[in-house]
Amino acid sequence: MNIADVSALAGRVRGEIAKAVVGQADSVDLLLTALFAGGHVLLEGPPGTAKTLLAQAFAATLGIRFGRVQFTPDLMPGDIIGANVFNFQTSTFSLTKGPIFCDLLLADEINRTPPKTQAALLEAMQERQVTLDGVGHSLGDRFMVVATQNPIEQQGTYPLPEAQLDRFLFKQTLTYPTVEEEQAIVLMHGARSGLPDTRDLGVGRVATAAEIEAAAAATAGVRLTPEIADYVVRLVRATRETGDIEAGASPRCAAMLAIAARARAALDGRDYVIPDDVKLLAPAALRHRVILSPAAEIEGRRVDQIVRGLIDQVEAPR
Repeated sequence: MNIADVSALAGRVRGEIAKAVVGQADSVDLLLTALFAGGHVLLEGPPGTAKTLLAQAFAATLGIRFGRVQFTPDLMPGDIIGANVFNFQTSTFSLTKGPIFCDLLLADEINRTPPKTQAALLEAMQERQVTLDGVGHSLGDRFMVVATQNPIEQQGTYPLPEAQLDRFLFKQTLTYPTVEEEQAIVLMHGARSGLPDTRDLGVGRVATAAEIEAAAAATAGVRLTPEIADYVVRLVRATRETGDIEAGASPRCAAMLAIAARARAALDGRDYVIPDDVKLLAPAALRHRVILSPAAEIEGRRVDQIVRGLIDQVEAPR
């Protein structure tokens, strides 16, 4: 598969998702970028902004195994990973796999479960395997987590720790639609009873697992010049050098942002990365990896505002 084929594949996925989700073009592109870059995505937004539907429609377009976990306060790690269960008939233990054994896992309302259950995803997100009773079980090279959370409600929620946030390639903030988009949503879904179903909406599979593997391989061949790599490093290091941020982004962020920039270039049909690829992805790659300083919080400044200011300040190569 060449770069043009990757761009065409992305176009087909966009078209299918549009049958179920109105707008959210930036979110769809971030999901595609993460898919080809081997990253995970955290979708944050108020209720009713199609976070879950977007993830379901995205999975429906891909020829991969899909799993979903509705995170609740009583959820246990074993409910996600599975367990070795003793079989009294054979007097042996057999592995009962949890929903994490899939290619794309929807972790719905991930901040509604306690930290010990959230931590069950750490090994899977970093190493793409889970360990049960000392034995590692591979989840596959393309394993991907799409998590959702509601930023409005705080009661009964458990904020994700920084170490887990750092494992997400992107954090995308979904906002309310425009007037025109909301009118289209009402026309599309207003006459239906119950929750939207991607199958009823005509969303079909437009990519196979083999095509996704080939697209990821083509993405890895996109050229990243030393000048662009230096720009990525300077941008990430700038988050550690400003007084507005108490804790900046990690070196892992710089490496993941460079990989994502390659995927973003491929989506546009280019076999080389340009500074605009980095600028476009930087807010989603940085906003969940930095902690505001107390002074910035007192002044009422927001993370996105500071991150975009840093993007404007750090000189891009020409």
